[in-house]
Amino acid sequence: MPMPTGTGLKRELGLLEASGANILNMVGIGPFITIPLALTAMGGPQVLLAWILGAGLSVCDGLVWAELGAAMPNSGGPYTYFLEAFGRRSFGRLMSFLFLWQSVVVSPLSIASGAVGLGEYAKYLAPQLTPFEIKGLASGVCLATMMLLYRDIRSIGRISVVMLFLVLVTMSIIVFGGITHFHISRVMDFPPGAWHLSSSFFSGLGAATLIAAYDYGGYYNICLIGGEVRRPGRTIPLSILLAIAIVGALYLLMTISVISVVPWREAMQSTAIVSLFTKTLYGSIAATVMTWLIMIAAFASVFAVMLGYSRVTYAAAVDGHFFRWFARLHPTRQFPYVSLLTLGAASALACLVDLKSLITALMVIQTMIQFLAQCVAVMLIHSRRKDMNLPFRMPWYPLPAMLAFSGWIYIVATNGWRYVIAGLLLVLLGVVAYLWRARAAAEWPFSQTCETI
Repeated sequence: MPMPTGTGLKRELGLLEASGANILNMVGIGPFITIPLALTAMGGPQVLLAWILGAGLSVCDGLVWAELGAAMPNSGGPYTYFLEAFGRRSFGRLMSFLFLWQSVVVSPLSIASGAVGLGEYAKYLAPQLTPFEIKGLASGVCLATMMLLYRDIRSIGRISVVMLFLVLVTMSIIVFGGITHFHISRVMDFPPGAWHLSSSFFSGLGAATLIAAYDYGGYYNICLIGGEVRRPGRTIPLSILLAIAIVGALYLLMTISVISVVPWREAMQSTAIVSLFTKTLYGSIAATVMTWLIMIAAFASVFAVMLGYSRVTYAAAVDGHFFRWFARLHPTRQFPYVSLLTLGAASALACLVDLKSLITALMVIQTMIQFLAQCVAVMLIHSRRKDMNLPFRMPWYPLPAMLAFSGWIYIVATNGWRYVIAGLLLVLLGVVAYLWRARAAAEWPFSQTCETI
């Protein structure tokens, strides 16, 4: 019998579907379009170090998500974690509200980045496309995904498995091409001073690691729909760690494959690097086929991200901490249709922003408001919530959480103060909005009965 969730959602997703949702979120368009950006940031094949650092950060942060997700398997993810860690009737209300506040901005940016990337690859097939037409195509992808998700969760699970197969086939073809046409001299073609540990080296490494973190991001997608997972204490941690292991290995192999075939100085100038890679090896027809496969992978990513985030505002609304209309479920298919429709429309509008700005703003804002706070939350759970059952405990606690916290700080500090300032302004506006709402509702800190953290 499916385990009840308390929100009207059904626990229908097993380990295969959960891992598929994470992997689809991770893969998407990211590595297919960001390899040139990462090469530019570091100025050569030493960018592989950023991929390794990104994988290490993902493992440490993934353990944070795994512990929190297994302990609190409800739809909404961090919204619930912050309430429990920081106090349901005290500071946790503000922290969970700030997560919801940033989600309204971050989730459309994340979805739009995949859709805009798809549009950029479409230009390889139709070079006559104008920038305006590419953005229009991206917006259309968001709206089409919204309509595809307008169905029950069991059907979505089956669609996820099919899309996962196509994504893994695409990446496997790239890795196979690199292995069979490997040139070690190109991988080791470091420019003069590549490993000189200067301020520019660490700045470039930070920028490249942000790109890697964006590409790896998504291993936690199942936590956003935890209320629909069977045996969550086991399924959630395993799905996170499996997704990181599989995609991490594929990313590293894929990057090495591309650099070993396409000289890195040429790769830096490409906007459709995998299409160029395939054309170099197999010709124009094969490059066209590969471009279509990449566009399918991008669509699959948009699909997975929109699925996860559409449950966040729903879960908060059910608890009475967000606008009530987001708590509405479809009368026959039992999915949060108001949340889904709102997110789809906002994502379509976000496609008007360029890809690089979407990625940087997404990562810096999400890190400042969510990822850093989650590292603190897991330590608060250990120290102050002895009553909470923890089905999964991270090994070598608290080292992974501390390493993840340090890694996120490094990324924020090396990727443009204008985005940091934008994040701080978003936090400030969120605090003001929360206090205005709390005063009207007589909630913390204006209520008569408050608890300490």
